[in-house]
Amino acid sequence: FTNRQPNQYFTVGAGGSVVVSFPLVIPYQYNRPVTYRVVAEAKSFSDGEEATLPVVSNRMLVTETLPLNLKGDGTKKFSFDKLLQSGGSETLNHHALTVEFTSNPTWYAVQSLPYLMEFPYECAEQTFNRFYANALASRIVSASPKLQEVFMRWKTEDTAALLSNLQKNQELKSVLLEETPWVLQGKSESQQKKNVALLFDMSRMGRELGASLERIIAMQSSSGGFAWFKGGYDDIYITQYILTGIGRLQKLKAIPSSLEGKIKEMVKEGLGFVDAQVKKRYEAALKAGVKPAGVSALDVQYLYLRSFFGDYGVPGESFAAVNYFRKRAQQSWLQSSKYMQGMIALALFRTGDVQTAKDIVKSLRQFAIVDEEMGMYWKGMEGGYYWYEAPVEMQALLIETFREVSGDKAVDRDLKTWLLKQKQTHNWRTTKATADACYALLLGGEDWLNAEREVKIQLGEKIVSWGPSSVAGAGGATAGADGVTAGAGGAASGEAGTGYYKKVFDGPFVSPSMGNITVTMKEAGAPASAASSVSAGEGSPAWGAVYWQYFDMLDKITPPGAGKAPLQLTKKLFIERITDKGRILEPVMENGVLKPGDKVIVRIELRADRSMEYVHMKDMRAACMEPVNVISQYKWQGGLGYYESTKDASTDFFFSSVPKGTYVFEYPLRVGQSRNFSNGVTSVECMYAPEFAYHSEGIRVSVEGQ
Repeated sequence: FTNRQPNQYFTVGAGGSVVVSFPLVIPYQYNRPVTYRVVAEAKSFSDGEEATLPVVSNRMLVTETLPLNLKGDGTKKFSFDKLLQSGGSETLNHHALTVEFTSNPTWYAVQSLPYLMEFPYECAEQTFNRFYANALASRIVSASPKLQEVFMRWKTEDTAALLSNLQKNQELKSVLLEETPWVLQGKSESQQKKNVALLFDMSRMGRELGASLERIIAMQSSSGGFAWFKGGYDDIYITQYILTGIGRLQKLKAIPSSLEGKIKEMVKEGLGFVDAQVKKRYEAALKAGVKPAGVSALDVQYLYLRSFFGDYGVPGESFAAVNYFRKRAQQSWLQSSKYMQGMIALALFRTGDVQTAKDIVKSLRQFAIVDEEMGMYWKGMEGGYYWYEAPVEMQALLIETFREVSGDKAVDRDLKTWLLKQKQTHNWRTTKATADACYALLLGGEDWLNAEREVKIQLGEKIVSWGPSSVAGAGGATAGADGVTAGAGGAASGEAGTGYYKKVFDGPFVSPSMGNITVTMKEAGAPASAASSVSAGEGSPAWGAVYWQYFDMLDKITPPGAGKAPLQLTKKLFIERITDKGRILEPVMENGVLKPGDKVIVRIELRADRSMEYVHMKDMRAACMEPVNVISQYKWQGGLGYYESTKDASTDFFFSSVPKGTYVFEYPLRVGQSRNFSNGVTSVECMYAPEFAYHSEGIRVSVEGQ
């Protein structure tokens, strides 16, 4: 280490102190810990210190990402600008280029069905959802028996398909799952996916359907209602929720004929309960003598569920109540939420008022946001405290509304795209959300599940292409149109069902020209002209990403290219000064000068253009700075809860959930040693979807000696 001045002499007075420094020269590319020993001697007295310091490389592995999104079958061009411009750097070394693509993400919804089976609580809603999951699974298999082959392949050969999204692509993430607070979530989600094949076992399915229905019937009271938990009071919302679920299963023709008799009896008793309850609410409204401003969520839910059961007549004593609330809904739908408007439109459409239903759908369409990547959705879908404010459930209901009232296939695809994009960055955490989402995606969606796509991705002169046969096998590569095989330059792997395919090009095979990317997707066996443009494309949305990994000097790293990124961040350093006017913060500009003992405040501004889950942010710090917060702990700041972990060379932030918005974080550091240092970069990524990532630029800081 070229310890040039191993012996130094100094004089210190009583009660004083001096600074003694030992300049070292670290060997080139040395990045292992070093142990040092310092001994101070004065005549016959001596004291010493020995410790180990980590030596961190001034180069780091950087992962740049480019999401690839297609609305449906067609061709689309993408430009990876930073990769295209990488040829001018003298310090950059390519590590790898990874391409991944999922041509049928609808299967992610199917993979979430076992979650409905495994929820541990014996409440009425979740007991019913066990029946619901089995009935949907039965419907899926009966619609396409060949799907059983896919499930068996997942179970025996294609086991990677059943990995949690948190566990996938570990090499593309800046932190291992084992180092995060979410390791248990990753394992539990993986187990849920492994139970997919078990769920779709036909003989087990029949037994579970009957057993779960018996448990639901046992929870129904003599009045026909359901309590949340057995032994409690009859709950109107829970009863209407279960009846709505039965109505949806009947609409999908997912109830086996052997159970229709028991279902019919249960529905008859349940409708008797809710009909009696709507009559009571009607009488209470008349007695109050004050006209309500609108219609309540419970009454709208009642009208909606009743629309599934047109063959069950409304009893005469409840007829006036139903007409009253139906008329209120017709007159006041503009004052209702989007969720309620969808229910009102379906209830009116199914009972003869087609015009009002179409007016509601027209209004919903006028207020909708349509995005090339995200599909069609509405402002304010961040959710709330009440059941009618849940975003996934609301989108699922509106998919049903538009499909039935307008029948516009393009709108149907855009609405389902938003729902699937939520699954890309989220784990549907509730049984209600999972059940409603699966229902909406299966409405006319069997063609999506059965779809087999051929995909070709051209990166410069290299072509990666695959179809159902290559993905259904052991991940073997197929040759592209020009004879370039997907296996050249690295490993390849694929999944059956989802159409997921992944190809890695090792560093020597990566070139700047690979930043020119063209993705073509079409139905298997369709002519090439069918994929001439995205605007003409049909079928389910698809997505993927290109990950470019390279090594570079910390202070040479620049942020991703200009443009709209789902995650963005800005990092700034400030010196904290205590003055006569109080605490002030002075910005530390690039190559700014600090002094030992200065208190530095790190300010990070994080922006997310959509809600995400399992987000990891890593803030590197210069070797001259020591953290003031040395205890790792859970914190709350800027309206966001997170776990802050302090490490040797960085501070890590783990967010279980990041709603759409902008957040500011601050934490203090103390300046120690003098000289010139690299301050590293700050990076952020969604562990659930690593294609959503961003990093700041690398800067240097100078510390003057005292």
